[in-house]
Amino acid sequence: MPSFDRHLIKPGQKVVLRKTETDGRAFENDRDRCEKTLVEFRDRIVSLGEKLYAEERQKLLVIFQAIDGGGKDGTIRSVTQGTNPQWVEVTCFKKPSEEELAHDYLWRIHKAVPPAGKIGIFNRSHYEDVLVVRVHKIVKESVWMPRYGQINAFEEMLASSGTRIIKFFLHISKDEQKQRFQERIETPEKRWKFDPADLEKRKFWDDYEKAFEDMLEKCSTSHAPWYVVPADQNWYRDFAVAGIIAETLADMVPKFPDPPDVTGVVIE
Repeated sequence: MPSFDRHLIKPGQKVVLRKTETDGRAFENDRDRCEKTLVEFRDRIVSLGEKLYAEERQKLLVIFQAIDGGGKDGTIRSVTQGTNPQWVEVTCFKKPSEEELAHDYLWRIHKAVPPAGKIGIFNRSHYEDVLVVRVHKIVKESVWMPRYGQINAFEEMLASSGTRIIKFFLHISKDEQKQRFQERIETPEKRWKFDPADLEKRKFWDDYEKAFEDMLEKCSTSHAPWYVVPADQNWYRDFAVAGIIAETLADMVPKFPDPPDVTGVVIE
């Protein structure tokens, strides 16, 4: 079994995304084996997730970030296959509403944190408030810069309250993003996913890269680690993410609660 720690960003580690692999084949070249193992990882997630739900004591928060076209939707769909929607909640954070903007930037995030017994998945997250707002100068540097420390404190509070946190940055190359955008344009059933605004954001590739690097360097902690997963190949991306989630759940050791004493109970 491969060690997925190779994708882990250690606290204080320097990150240079241009020198960080986006091609999963650099780590695993046996696609068939990875796809078979992915099925095993999914089965483990289902089994352990059911115990987590029954136990109703711990929580798992899984966060996904990526450049546009990075594959967040596809990854979430793949790794949650077969899970019970009773104990998996997916939240997609888009442009804040007027109500959300009237509160602090973590208000909408905190509301979506999973309760005891559940797995919460964030498609984008509070990290948008050190990414988009920074790159497109929506707020001043004096506003977004302190947020790294605020986010670390927020995640530490969640962890100390029984929430296990793992974070994934799905890392694709600029060429791969180009191919994916082109495929969306040329494939009728995928065209709905194409947003012309994505092409405008693509012009800010270097700025986003720097913002992602700072996010990873400043906010990968022992209680809320970041993993940079090569995502040019969907099969490797899904294999690695599912493996890390399965390993995390196993480390949490969820257990079914003791059954009630039914001695003498007779069903009429």
